[in-house]
Amino acid sequence: MSFYTAKGDDGTTGLLGEGRVPKYHDRMEALGALDEASAALGLARAQCAVPQTLPILLEAQRDLYKLMAEVAATPENAKQFHFIDAGRVAWIESQTDELSEIVEMPKEFILPGDTLGGAALSLARAVVRRAERRVVVLFDDGEIPNPDLQRYLNRLSSLCFVLELLENQNAGRKTSLAKETS
Repeated sequence: MSFYTAKGDDGTTGLLGEGRVPKYHDRMEALGALDEASAALGLARAQCAVPQTLPILLEAQRDLYKLMAEVAATPENAKQFHFIDAGRVAWIESQTDELSEIVEMPKEFILPGDTLGGAALSLARAVVRRAERRVVVLFDDGEIPNPDLQRYLNRLSSLCFVLELLENQNAGRKTSLAKETS
């Protein structure tokens, strides 16, 4: 078994379906950002200390894998890869809502870095936001029809923020505010 195909040596890559697109195509930019988001969530999962965080992040990574498949699918094949829907958005909202009951919302912008897990979650949140922007471009250009993809990513970034607060709180660290308070 080879770990490379050399098919992309011409600067193109295949989709889930017929056809190839340039590696710099907006769809490939979105897929790259989604892949980075999953990797960032994995890094956060490896660093987090709060036990309830780990299964939430693992499930979100699995959702991103399915979301990537939908983004990578050609219009003819998109339906068979449709997984992210209002139910998945509701799941992520419920996770965020439950955690919001046990964390204190800061009154100002915060600085990442109070704990290793919190910092990793802050990075993941920023990467998820970039992935969301890339997916919105595809939706606005009519390349992907599912509005739940961008809704899911928007909620995922909020979930990462709440998990960051939880990590910091669990470690007994006061969250650093962007504005110095005297």
